[in-house]
Amino acid sequence: MAAFRVPKGWLWRWRRNPLRRRSDTLEAWIVLVAWALTVCGGIFVGVAAAQSVERGLAQQRAEWHAVPAWLTADATEPTPTDDGADRVWAKVRWTAPDGSVNAGQARVLAGTAEGTAVTIWTDPDGRHVTRPATVSEARLRASLVGILVGVSAAVVPFVCGQLVRGRLERRRMDQWDEEWARFGPLWGRKTS
Repeated sequence: MAAFRVPKGWLWRWRRNPLRRRSDTLEAWIVLVAWALTVCGGIFVGVAAAQSVERGLAQQRAEWHAVPAWLTADATEPTPTDDGADRVWAKVRWTAPDGSVNAGQARVLAGTAEGTAVTIWTDPDGRHVTRPATVSEARLRASLVGILVGVSAAVVPFVCGQLVRGRLERRRMDQWDEEWARFGPLWGRKTS
């Protein structure tokens, strides 16, 4: 019956070996911790960011509402630089929930006459805002932000682990140079 054999190079820094140095074990733990923080930290931070964005967009969908507004001037025809746009900016006015009349600009169809009712979106205070994101748009935005933030957060422990490993490697090379300078000349002597 053959014993279970571990692949030769796998987990070599943790196995008993007379040639294993403390720096090898330290490097193994640094690599393990860096990778764990890279993977788990990236996932955790990415998911948290995605949930935060999705909650914020859901709150906007719940609080922002469409209100009627009226054009205060005729909407001009698009200029040649508008590249065939069918919507232009026009001045509008609307009534806020507190009864105050507000004015601003909104995108309307080109050539719309003064006094025409258009729909704009406002926040609870009656300020003009953009149309809130739909559920599918919110999921897409949240996913993209989560991926971007997660990858960005995962880079930090990965780079720190690589820097520490590089420092350990330089230190190990310096120690080998010192040992070689001490024992290298002894190899050239005859023993008898």
